[in-house]
Amino acid sequence: MGTPHPGRRAVRFVAPMLAASLLTLTACGGGGSGTGTGGGQSTEKVKLSVGLFGDFGFKPLYEEFKKTHPNVEIEERQAAFADHHTNLAAHLATGAGAADVEAIEVGYISQFTSQPDKFTDLKQYGLDKRQGEYLDWKWQQGLAPNGALLGLGTDVGGLAMCYRTDLFEKAGLPGKRDEVSALWPTWEQYIETGRKFAAKAPKDAKFFDSPGEIFRAIIAQAPVGVYDAQDNIVVATNPDVKKAWDLSIQMIDAGLSAKIGAFTPEWNTGFAKGSFATVICPAWMTAYIQDQAKDSAGKWDIATVPGGAGNSGGSHLTVPKQSKHPKEAAELIEFLTSAQNQAAVFKAIGNFPSIPSLYDQPDIQNFTKDFFNDAPVGKIYSDAAKNLKPQHLGPREGDVRTAIGNGIGRVEQGKQSPDEAWAQVLKDLEAIK
Repeated sequence: MGTPHPGRRAVRFVAPMLAASLLTLTACGGGGSGTGTGGGQSTEKVKLSVGLFGDFGFKPLYEEFKKTHPNVEIEERQAAFADHHTNLAAHLATGAGAADVEAIEVGYISQFTSQPDKFTDLKQYGLDKRQGEYLDWKWQQGLAPNGALLGLGTDVGGLAMCYRTDLFEKAGLPGKRDEVSALWPTWEQYIETGRKFAAKAPKDAKFFDSPGEIFRAIIAQAPVGVYDAQDNIVVATNPDVKKAWDLSIQMIDAGLSAKIGAFTPEWNTGFAKGSFATVICPAWMTAYIQDQAKDSAGKWDIATVPGGAGNSGGSHLTVPKQSKHPKEAAELIEFLTSAQNQAAVFKAIGNFPSIPSLYDQPDIQNFTKDFFNDAPVGKIYSDAAKNLKPQHLGPREGDVRTAIGNGIGRVEQGKQSPDEAWAQVLKDLEAIK
């Protein structure tokens, strides 16, 4: 709770099937040599570094890229989510230490696009030709205020709700996904379902992991979040933020939380032991659950999220000005974000594409996951992505959300009353400019 939300963010898991699925892709189909730079490939030895937070599932893609770029060696650097973004900010400030390709998560993208002098404008290498492929709001997130193209999107985090069918049925609730979705069209009904679950739940099983992730999901559904369109922090004046806070507090007061922070060792253990019955579930989360709850195949399923839509996570790939090989770095970004490769990564590890032309393709629409009781994950997350309403993100989005999450955490831990915690959140936000 006290750390920034890792979004799709902190950890990814590479399924063996990714390498197999990539065998059907040609290098040119992935965009390896089509960056608009003109001319053939250089024979000069080039070493590219790629800075990520966790594993994005790119390693098999690097090998494909090198088939048309045999002179390129790729070194991947992984760091924890918070460390990655803090380090990137420091590297940009000092002018040294950044990777040739740097991933930036959606909660921090505005912070970095406000510094276009620190990044390569990818239009120089023809990547602006990709605009028509992308969700418009996803493309816009990668643009600087001066119109420079600083990043190409990887995935989006359209929301759903993953749940344990066995725990639901033991608590006297339905287990089928359509019936579960019908239980909670609204967050108020989600809380009421939680109260029913708690009344008959198995010992040591709570309704959800912690309210921090739920707060983020609720606020992601609002027309305006923690920033307005003029980049003013509006936490104190936006009623939708206070509503998300109040709903989160209601969940704590009802005793529905397992009090297990996301992306902690205890959280991982909670998945394995069945310590909670529901979890906010963007597409990338499915791989995380599958890895942590290996012995629970068929016990998990996926329902719609209360409120019907929303986004959690998603990233862009950028080239800092410090790169000595911006052309090759731009070519690698185009390859990694191609439609074919985004589709392959989704089917292998769950990160959902940001290219809408893929959403109605049969291999996406008909894609299911055995682990999730054969849930139609392709259709579920396609529908979620289509229903997304973009929300303006401010320059310190991640820091603002962290301050609010810390406040919710203090309430849950009994360190402050809800009113005391809210007052401290507002005070803490005064230091964020």
